[in-house]
Parts: sequence; C-alpha cells; structure tokens
Amino acid sequence: MFEEDYIDGIVLCAANFYEQKFYMNPDFGFLPEAVRQELQIMCVMFTEDVGGILLVVYDEEGNLELKVDHEENDFFFDEIGSVLKIKELQQTKRELFEELELFYRTFYLQ
Repeated sequence: MFEEDYIDGIVLCAANFYEQKFYMNPDFGFLPEAVRQELQIMCVMFTEDVGGILLVVYDEEGNLELKVDHEENDFFFDEIGSVLKIKELQQTKRELFEELELFYRTFYLQ
C-alpha cells in the first residue's frame, strides 16, 4: 500500500479498512490509555466512513500529518469524503493533535 517514500516520518498509529486492523506504534505504548483509545476510535471511524488506510505520522519537525491511501481498484473509496473528513478531524481534534505534537517534540526531538 504505502511506499516507504510516502511514509516519511514516524508512524504514531494507523487503521486499515481492507484488513480491518488498527496499529499503534509500540514506541508510544506509554501514552495514556484514554489518548490511545481516542486515536483508535478516530482512525477506525475514519476508515469505516471512507474506506482505505489512514496513517497518523509525525514529520521531521514533530508535526502530525494524516495520510490516506487506498487500493487501486477500490471503487468504493470516497476520495472527496476523505479530504473532508481530514479537514474535520484537524478542526475537532486540534487540541489532541497539538498535545501529541508537544509531547513528541519534548521527548523525541531534544
């Protein structure tokens, strides 16, 4: 699915509609349970709504990016919906994302 060049950064978590799986990077296993659950719900709901694969990735500066991909022959993937859903998440989850970015910059980019 995702080529190595596309995943430029550190994956925090991901959800895959095709495999019905959620992945949380074990390096972040010490995040509070409530935060991990919120990320899981967010990612799984995203892929349930639009399909495809969602990755939550830290870039080199510690900013969180939401990256989406889908299988080439997936005609049910909602590309427009995915863009709208990302914008919605960036607004509704802004505080969570800002706290996760601060956490990453504090503990990983020193």
